[in-house]
Amino acid sequence: MKIHELSPAPGSTHERKRIGRGIGSGTGKTAGKGHKGQKARSGGGVRPGFEGGQNPLYRRLPKRGFKNFNRVEYAVINLTALNAFEADTVVTPELLLETGLVKNPKDGIKVLGNGDLAVKLTVKANKFSASAVEKIQAAGGQSEVI
Repeated sequence: MKIHELSPAPGSTHERKRIGRGIGSGTGKTAGKGHKGQKARSGGGVRPGFEGGQNPLYRRLPKRGFKNFNRVEYAVINLTALNAFEADTVVTPELLLETGLVKNPKDGIKVLGNGDLAVKLTVKANKFSASAVEKIQAAGGQSEVI
C-alpha cells in the first residue's frame, strides 16, 4: 500500500450541503429553514437555555452552597516525595514540574509533613505546614517561602 492509494472508507465522507444555491440544489428558496418565523431570520434563534419564556431549568432548580472566588488552591507534595532528590539540591516549583512530581502547580505549591526526609535540601515553595518545616530543619535543610 502506498500513500497515494489511501482513500476514506466508503460511506464515511459526505459532500457539504450548499444551502441557498437555487431550486435545483434541493435546498434553494428558504434554504432548509421553512417559512418565516424567528429561526428563519438572519441572526435569528434563541439563546442557549431559553425555553420560550417558560421559567428555565437553571432558575427552577434550588441553588446550594457558596463558591469563594478568592479561594487559593495549592498543589500539595509530601516530604517522602522529596527523598528522590540528591543532597544539597535547591528544590523549586520549576524543578518539581520538570521531574514530574507535580503535574499542575495551580496557585502555588504547599509542602506537607507526611513521612520523613532523609536528605538535606533547600526547599522553596509558596507554603509549608509546621511539621514539614520541623522535619526539613531536622534533616539539616532549609525551607524558604517564595
